[in-house]
Amino acid sequence: METQRILVTGGAGFIGTNLVHELKERGHEVIALDLGNTEREEYMRADVRNYRQLERVFDKWDFDLVYHLAAEYGRWNGEDFYENLWQTNAIGTKHMIRLQEKLGFEMVFFSSAEVYGDYDGVMTEEVMEKNSIRDTYQMNDYAITKWAGELMCMNSAKMFGTETVRVRPVNCYGPGEHYTPYRGFIPKFIYHALFNRSYTVYKGHTRIIDYVEDTCRTFANIVDNFIPGEVYNVGGRPEWEKEIKDYSDSVLKAVGRDDTIVTYKEAEPFTTKVKQMDFSKAVKDLKHDPKVTPEEGIRRTVEWMKRIYHSEV
Repeated sequence: METQRILVTGGAGFIGTNLVHELKERGHEVIALDLGNTEREEYMRADVRNYRQLERVFDKWDFDLVYHLAAEYGRWNGEDFYENLWQTNAIGTKHMIRLQEKLGFEMVFFSSAEVYGDYDGVMTEEVMEKNSIRDTYQMNDYAITKWAGELMCMNSAKMFGTETVRVRPVNCYGPGEHYTPYRGFIPKFIYHALFNRSYTVYKGHTRIIDYVEDTCRTFANIVDNFIPGEVYNVGGRPEWEKEIKDYSDSVLKAVGRDDTIVTYKEAEPFTTKVKQMDFSKAVKDLKHDPKVTPEEGIRRTVEWMKRIYHSEV
């Protein structure tokens, strides 16, 4: 394995932190880029919405590969803070692509399985090539910004010969994901259960979750099998697909609560009910091989959140 110098934008975030660790464990030189001030070594503060700040980073280092994770996350976050969403996810990605066109580094662009919207069928990567955005019923600005990012990457490849791999993570969760009201359902359920706060579970929704260490191991494998123009779904094993209520039950069991804090409702509006994902391409090309079952991953995440939030439960 050849050692590379790698930049991870969003490198202080949830997936970014775990990915930086995985890449360093493999011997790569890794620089993290994010919004916060810190004295961490091999870290640069920059806002991807500001081209000048990004230029400073690339003036200091030459990179072989950039993992572009920096983004505003989530459907409702994107509704409430749409200015941040579009500036970061669209303009920030365009800044990165312009630098790529100028400097020639390879890039891994982080899209999302949200791009499939409410597609009624197995979500293989080619769905987005064979269907219009209307056919896949993307139902939120977050999904649209991620698809716009993919289109910009593909357009740049055609016009300027840039080389990018796109990835579509599927419900990644685990240690490092701090609670906010806009995060995914696993940290929400855990946080509320730890502090005995009520939360809502919508019936009839099924999902596959993927533990962050498994996810990042696959993302790191791209370094050794970078195929320009490819796109990959990355998530858990298909047989791990469960109803969201089942995940809630696992959280309550791991925390030690009963479901009196849970309000059960019928299907959530504007939200995909069933996501049938196909991960065979990532298995074939990237040796994607999730190890951590949902039950074990939830247990580990509960223990991490207990330490972070000083819960005595």
